[in-house]
Amino acid sequence: MTTTMRAVVADDYGPVEGLEVRSLPVPLPGPGQIQVRVRASTLNPAEVRVLDGSMRDLAPLSFPHVVGRDFAGVVTETGDGVRRFAVGDEVFGFGFPETMANLAVMVGSPPSLATGTLAEYAVFEADTPGLALRPAGLTAEHASTLPTAGLTALALVRAGEFQPGDVVAVIGATGGVGSVLLPLLSTAKVHVIATASPVDDGYVRDLGAAEVIDHRAVDVVDEILRRHPDGVDAVVNLALPGDGLAGAATAIRPGGRLLNIVFPTPDTAAFKGRDLTVATVITSARPGDLDLLAARALDGSLPVAISRRYPLTDGVRACVEFLNEHTRGKVVVVAEDETGRPAVAFARAE
Repeated sequence: MTTTMRAVVADDYGPVEGLEVRSLPVPLPGPGQIQVRVRASTLNPAEVRVLDGSMRDLAPLSFPHVVGRDFAGVVTETGDGVRRFAVGDEVFGFGFPETMANLAVMVGSPPSLATGTLAEYAVFEADTPGLALRPAGLTAEHASTLPTAGLTALALVRAGEFQPGDVVAVIGATGGVGSVLLPLLSTAKVHVIATASPVDDGYVRDLGAAEVIDHRAVDVVDEILRRHPDGVDAVVNLALPGDGLAGAATAIRPGGRLLNIVFPTPDTAAFKGRDLTVATVITSARPGDLDLLAARALDGSLPVAISRRYPLTDGVRACVEFLNEHTRGKVVVVAEDETGRPAVAFARAE
């Protein structure tokens, strides 16, 4: 096997434009680890934003740092003691850098750690709920979009304890988490109000939104109350800074819920005296969760929500455009196609 690989690499904290695609040694698996030939990887906001150093106290990096967390690929080597996977297995999942082990423990146990997925090869801890076999019929690209976004959406659904007929407003519905959350809520027969720009109206309706509010044209809270004078059962925030959500409480009926995934987290003092449950939900991986998401993808209830595809050689461009441009659904970086051939074409699929 080759001893070097291509990867999207940061050599220090700085702007995303400073990333490079270059050769690094192929990482080798130690005891309890697997090596994976990455087929596809998807981007999430946090793993791009940490590159500027603003989150180094919470999410430190070591350099050279390979970008990326979510992936799908094929097992190429196993370390001593691995029984769960074998060479040739098609797998998908996610993994944090070892320097973020404190965050990885919060997401799942044992923690899912990895060497970075915007690369031709990556090494993962094998015995973790953050990895699963990719079933036949689920493409590598689609599988790579499911881990972080899907696990976050599942955590929100569980925290919300939504019932059929509940009315739920989703703020920032067009991103990666929204691409999974909206179909999950729709399948549960929840009435979803999504905020989105007019260009994304049809997109969020296709995902399951029953109503759409143009957040650029109207005050969202006022518009919710105009349509639903008694308030909604819940507001789920996927986009706004959590400390700016006090006004959203006025759109929620007594006994309702405000669920948030964005930092900084809401100050509970801002909601004092209101009959309201306020919670910041973190991504969590339980055993079997990735299998559940894969099954939903296979039965069509979680549609493909990929807006842009880049080959690994264009990985820096993928990161720059992901950070600086509006993204609908997920961005995928493809290292190789389903036949094992390197990806060479760039496509925008909006």
